[in-house]
Amino acid sequence: MAIQWFPGHMHLTRKAIGERIKEIDVVIEMLDARLPGSSANPMLAELIKGKPALKILSKQDLADPARTAQWLAHYNAMPGVSALGLDTSMTSPAKALIDACRQLAPNRGGMIKPMRVLICGIPNVGKSTLINTLKGKRAAKTGDEAGVTKQEMRIALADDFYLYDTPGVLWPRIIVEQSGFNLAASGAIGVNAFDEEVVALELLNYLIPHYPQALTERYKIADVPSHTDETLLEAIGRVRGAMQSGGRVNTTKAAHIVIHDFRSGALGRVSIETPAQFAQWLAEGKKADAERAVRKEASDKGKKSGRKSAGKQAG
Repeated sequence: MAIQWFPGHMHLTRKAIGERIKEIDVVIEMLDARLPGSSANPMLAELIKGKPALKILSKQDLADPARTAQWLAHYNAMPGVSALGLDTSMTSPAKALIDACRQLAPNRGGMIKPMRVLICGIPNVGKSTLINTLKGKRAAKTGDEAGVTKQEMRIALADDFYLYDTPGVLWPRIIVEQSGFNLAASGAIGVNAFDEEVVALELLNYLIPHYPQALTERYKIADVPSHTDETLLEAIGRVRGAMQSGGRVNTTKAAHIVIHDFRSGALGRVSIETPAQFAQWLAEGKKADAERAVRKEASDKGKKSGRKSAGKQAG
């Protein structure tokens, strides 16, 4: 079952984006470079209604450079879409953003037709940090907790360039199971919505075949590929001193260590999905969701039929 997290303020954000989009020229969607597919919001594609889009792969300094290149090529091949990678710590990203937006909407600009840009993204993707960098001061509240920004704000990046910031918003329902785990690992989902141990095991299950060297270097554990996710979590707990009485490993503490090391970049530059992998996960998720809808419809018909029969018998 996929992890779910959609607080009340996200419903308000969805409504606000739907209203604001009518007067927007370009939509910037910030994605986590380590999980671009999972951190993209399919709801946004419906809301922007074909507006030119700029995909920003944030935190690229934490991501696998080869995989980031794959994702940039994937998005740049789409019509009406431009993509670029940024580190939110960069001191001068404003020019790159403004230039990319002007290329997507060349007929906008000047005081009569100022450029109006909406910036969106899932929680904790680095949007507020980027905005603060663009403004050169703390224009937006930042934090490492999902859902910090709660209301829209307008920021002037140039005399004829307005940027509208919105709170982070996730999918109303996450149909891709792996995306739920990846989003939780990245910090995009509130801590009360998932089990850290389950998420850490899923993360290790992916990293063991794809980044064994990164795990070896970080935890000094030999022959990582021979481990399962569970045995590796135990080994990490022993190496890092996550122990409890009786010489047992505190797997909850070990899981917290693994997730923290991924989020902070202590594991090195790793990405936990490729365009091809995400396309497969999405296809499987859509298939499962369609099957679930069919089962629900059949169940609802059965209940309705049962109520009618009961009513006739009572009559």
